[in-house]
Amino acid sequence: MWGSGFTAIEIGLESLPPVLFAAFRFDAAALVFFALVVASGARLRPRTRDDVRLILTTGVLLIGVHFALLFLGQNYVSSAVAAIVLSFAPIVTPAIALAALPSHRVRATDALGLLVGFVGVAAIAAAGGSFGGRLAGVALLFGAAVAFALGSVLTRRFSRTLPLVSLQAWSMLVGAGILHAFSLVHPTEALSRVDWNGGALAAIAYLGIVCSVGGFLLYFRLLERVGPADASLVSYATPIVAAGFGAAVLGEPITSAMVLGFGLIAVGFALCQIRPLWRLVRGLRGPRRRPSATETVRVRGNEYALEEPTVERARVGTGEGYGPSRGGGAAPDPVADD
Repeated sequence: MWGSGFTAIEIGLESLPPVLFAAFRFDAAALVFFALVVASGARLRPRTRDDVRLILTTGVLLIGVHFALLFLGQNYVSSAVAAIVLSFAPIVTPAIALAALPSHRVRATDALGLLVGFVGVAAIAAAGGSFGGRLAGVALLFGAAVAFALGSVLTRRFSRTLPLVSLQAWSMLVGAGILHAFSLVHPTEALSRVDWNGGALAAIAYLGIVCSVGGFLLYFRLLERVGPADASLVSYATPIVAAGFGAAVLGEPITSAMVLGFGLIAVGFALCQIRPLWRLVRGLRGPRRRPSATETVRVRGNEYALEEPTVERARVGTGEGYGPSRGGGAAPDPVADD
């Protein structure tokens, strides 16, 4: 499902205003998540200020702002280009962390990865040949990547007591509210502009249920089975899957600029993730050892502690599992990986 969501966005944009479309997606996702909370008996009510701050940060930045810019940007570019530009998010995260977190240190490989990744985004944007159309879309998508990276960094400040499934439910409700608020004040996002048809309804259902809810459950099952270092490789697969679906379903071309841009962004990502990737390579070359209580890995710009008791207790949908090593916070949000 990772990557195929960009094709669903492209289909839905033919009938739905972009931001209102995103709002409908998270209306559907929030309803399903609240149903999962009730069915599982998980605690729904936030208990601490950090829980509330985490819900607001995730809902406003990781869902509201991020997806508003994503859906607006994809109006101008292909689904493959959108996926490639969004893969810049984990590369820009260390630079944002340096400004937002006083204790954070940026390594030389982070700086080099940021530079190489930015060149990759520029290569894709330059292929548009003008300041309209494609370049505008790339700029909006770049903003979406930055919003996601900023939200990911800010969540490190908060200690979470709320189960993850409940956090997702509240965050998607807040995000949907932000998106609806924007659509209410923008004339091009009026409900009267919606063309209700089978394609629009299918796109909303697929994105809301399969990508947002299914992506969440599958991603945390993947974390439980293989660990964050291996799961981070999903970031490589998403643009490739998006390009494949776009070409097969929509007939979108795969250009040399897209291949070059993705290659540079992938190199930048590898430079930023060089330590967990090196641990992964070493693990493939020898027996897999159990992580120590103090070992950390970085996934999509966030650091996670691999504590032995936590791994044993991990259950998908219960809110237990891998937690950030710096005072809690949200796990990387799988809803951003369409």
